[in-house]
Amino acid sequence: MEFDAVATEKVSYSEKKCTEFVEVLYSKNAVPGGGGAAALVGAIGIALAGMVGNLTTGKKKYAAYEEDIQRILKESHILQDRILAMIDEDAENFLPLAKAYGLPKETAEEKAYKEKTLEECTKVACSVPIEIVEVCYKAVLLHEELVGKGSAMAVSDVACGVQCLRAAMISGWVNVLINIKTIKDTAYKADVENRIKPMLKEGVAICDRVYAEVEKQLS
Repeated sequence: MEFDAVATEKVSYSEKKCTEFVEVLYSKNAVPGGGGAAALVGAIGIALAGMVGNLTTGKKKYAAYEEDIQRILKESHILQDRILAMIDEDAENFLPLAKAYGLPKETAEEKAYKEKTLEECTKVACSVPIEIVEVCYKAVLLHEELVGKGSAMAVSDVACGVQCLRAAMISGWVNVLINIKTIKDTAYKADVENRIKPMLKEGVAICDRVYAEVEKQLS
């Protein structure tokens, strides 16, 4: 497996302009890749929950939900900050794996060391995509609440938010799949699959229900 232009210096992709991020994503650089893109799309989905909350808070019509809206605003901000940090963390976690593929394997000792290193680095590379699914799932639940508690003027933004989060969850999971298949630690693989696959399935189902409800309201 070859990786072009594997950077060694630390770069903050999350702080780049949108145009700069897209350009480097378009390039043949190993990072950012699908994981970073998933985190960014997830961050946009979470931010839309915050937007709907901010457009709802303080409105007399939704006073009965003010406490819930404040909680949603607080939780969405925490999730947003976390997933934005994962854009850079995913890139940082991938570089050791990319380098590990280039380790020599001429002798039995080298082969054993390379296999051990690849196993360890692959688990690290999986960590952020796994968390992307978890964080986005939590945000999906916030949007689910906002369908009934958020301003009706912003209900289309709820639909946009869940669609972003749906894409981010699936994208996070596929970035786990491409790496986890090489891991020999069966207990680790079973734990990841048992935790994340049901969450992903439920999260996608909620997104679809929320979108259908919004579409119904707007029709």
